[in-house]
Amino acid sequence: MLALPPRQMDILDLARRKGRVDVETLAAHFSVTPQTIRKDLNDLCDMERLHRVHGGAVFPSSTVNLAWQERRDIASGAKQRIADRAASLIPDGSSVILNIGTTVEQVAHGLRRHHDLMVITNNLNVATILSDAPGVELVISGGMVRKADGGIVGEAAIDLIRQFKVDCAVIGASAIDADGALLDFDYREVRVARAILEQARVKMLVADTTKFERRAPVQIGHLGDIDTFITDAAPPDEIAEICARAGVDLIVTDTENDIG
Repeated sequence: MLALPPRQMDILDLARRKGRVDVETLAAHFSVTPQTIRKDLNDLCDMERLHRVHGGAVFPSSTVNLAWQERRDIASGAKQRIADRAASLIPDGSSVILNIGTTVEQVAHGLRRHHDLMVITNNLNVATILSDAPGVELVISGGMVRKADGGIVGEAAIDLIRQFKVDCAVIGASAIDADGALLDFDYREVRVARAILEQARVKMLVADTTKFERRAPVQIGHLGDIDTFITDAAPPDEIAEICARAGVDLIVTDTENDIG
């Protein structure tokens, strides 16, 4: 393998430590133009040392997820628009399960003004967001708390979720494969997510388009099993075709088109 130029080695090291790097921050850090950084990132991505995402690049681990803070900051504006749209589709008087994920947490913010809502969650961050919402009855699963992101996983969480049959489940995914597979990193989290989908009449996926650029090893399910998929920009053609064939309601927030 050819030796990298010093700046590209430093960029790769930053991406390895932080999980994600962005063009503007790197340009300021190295006192070069954004165009120079884009060329560096393109070179590193061509060598498959990094994976390109909107505004920057991520370190290409397919077995270890990014840190919660890094995930929360990636595509934050897009996640907010997705979450607002998802919350608008959930009527007052509903029962809802919200699982683990930074976009799902933004949906919780959008539900704070709802009335007569029952929310079941295995996410401590969601529980904190909704704990004082006057119109929300909150149920939190038991189980082991992941210190990295406040997610609750394990058999106790699954047992609690299986006691409910809810109107809607809102889930996220760490990655979406071209064949429509919904993927994540922790098999314990995936088992809870599968239980959530089994107990919901309507299944809603919230995921920004960076998820099409990522990989993860554990399959939650398939896009074709979802009722509504909300994302921020037009997905790859093969994903749109899967949604069309399966009758998935595909909502793109940046154009507010209902494609499905």
